[in-house]
Amino acid sequence: MRARYRRPATSVACLAASMLLAGCSFAPAHVRPPQPVPQGYAASASDSSSIARVGWYDFFHEEQLRALIAAALENNRDIRIASGRVAEARASWRIQGSALYPQFDAVATGTRGRTPADLSVTGQAVTGNQIYAQLSAGWEIDFWGRLRNLNAAARAQYLATEEARRAIATDLIAQVANGYLLEREYEERVALASRTITTREDALRILRRRYEVGSGSKLEMTQAQTLLAQAQTALQALDQDREVNRNALALLVGRPVDIRPGPLGLAEAAPEVVLPPGLPSELLVNRPDIVAAEYVLRAAEANIGAARAAFFPNISLTGAFGTASSELDGLFKGGSLSWNFTPTLSLPLFNAGRLKGNLDVAKARQVIAVADYEGTVQTAFRDVSDALVRRRQLGLQIETTRTMLAALQERARLAQLRFDNGRSAYLEVLDAQRDLFDTEQALVQLRRAHLGSAVALYAALGGGFIQNPAFDINAAETGNPAQ
Repeated sequence: MRARYRRPATSVACLAASMLLAGCSFAPAHVRPPQPVPQGYAASASDSSSIARVGWYDFFHEEQLRALIAAALENNRDIRIASGRVAEARASWRIQGSALYPQFDAVATGTRGRTPADLSVTGQAVTGNQIYAQLSAGWEIDFWGRLRNLNAAARAQYLATEEARRAIATDLIAQVANGYLLEREYEERVALASRTITTREDALRILRRRYEVGSGSKLEMTQAQTLLAQAQTALQALDQDREVNRNALALLVGRPVDIRPGPLGLAEAAPEVVLPPGLPSELLVNRPDIVAAEYVLRAAEANIGAARAAFFPNISLTGAFGTASSELDGLFKGGSLSWNFTPTLSLPLFNAGRLKGNLDVAKARQVIAVADYEGTVQTAFRDVSDALVRRRQLGLQIETTRTMLAALQERARLAQLRFDNGRSAYLEVLDAQRDLFDTEQALVQLRRAHLGSAVALYAALGGGFIQNPAFDINAAETGNPAQ
């Protein structure tokens, strides 16, 4: 008869202990969804580098703009709200993580009561005291990974909240930069309008004098008045828009702003460097909204594991160790030791489909999280592509407008000469001056828009902050937050 092999008892005990400590998890393995976007941007050649890896302080060179951004990051109320939500999520993670460890409590109780005679074993009424001083403990053994998955979900939610704060900060930087560029645009356009008004006031004064001496017509004088009124109206509208923009900047910065006059050429409002977008795959680590969406997906997967573990037995250990006595001074005398130990195993048998419903909810939320992640990636790709297209096309429009402006300046000069020599009506000068003024204003707007496209590209790529290694997307999903 063949001898049967018997596993040593110590080996079985070690195996059981290791399984008890390691536990298991029913959460699905995380697989990053494939990118539902092309492998490159149509408006730019593929490049391994990306401006998103440049910090905002190095990206913006103008000192006044740097100061405004720093003040906004410190004072903006949306940033404060986002920071508060990060602190809240971190505290929730800490609360959830505490369930993984035994809970200890020091308990002291005292009871005084009277037992009536008909309920007393002696047949006489009894009045007595019961005093306890105990150290109680309770621990749910996470054999199926329910608590660890809930802790992983809380951690992922915390990290998603941190990335959401970073997304708000990146958007805030872009808004402040665009507001500053608008201020520079209005400053230059106001200067152009003021110079134009001065020139047209001189022209009106000459034509009025000519009319008064009889060498000019009233029609020419009224045409000059119209031309002057148009420039004045444009200046008034610019002053209004400029004040509105300053109010918007004050809201973003969180305090009143005092913007000093800057370079009218707008050259120092953004860096004069090449702006490579990099590859679309870099969006997955640079765009905070994409990173946040992946953390939300990880949280949904961990919640599936927790919902599955709820179908299995729950094992918990509770106990107490202390002293008990009928009198306070007898608590620490010999023979007063008391203790109890209560292992508990509970298995769900019937709950009217509640656990199955919880699992279905967790699975549905995972489907939603996958779709949200893919949609966020597609939106990010579109944002970058749009910024690249605008930047390229705005550059072409600026060159075309500059050529047109040179032609209009020559046209205005020739029209003025023809009128001065009596070879044309003032209407020709009126049309030339109006077109020249509009084109000068349009060129400033295009230059500001071109600089703004650099800011839009920088923000679309997720620039602003260097990725914090502490928030690595591939970091372990378990553990407790730092105290």
